[in-house]
Amino acid sequence: MPSPVHVDVLRVQQIGIVIWVVALVVVLAVPSLHRGDHHWWPWCCVAGLVLGLMGYAYVRRGRGNASAA
Repeated sequence: MPSPVHVDVLRVQQIGIVIWVVALVVVLAVPSLHRGDHHWWPWCCVAGLVLGLMGYAYVRRGRGNASAA
């Protein structure tokens, strides 16, 4: 059985949050990406950003990692 790989979860979450911010800026900057049938796209980016920040806060407080398991 191979040993578990150490992953910096906070760094992974930071990168994900930055990607959601960039996606939100792009969607808001290009009008065709948030008009008509795509009106929900900015809210998808906002939801990803909010959930990412909540996950970041959860792991930062020491929960959500396997070190205490």
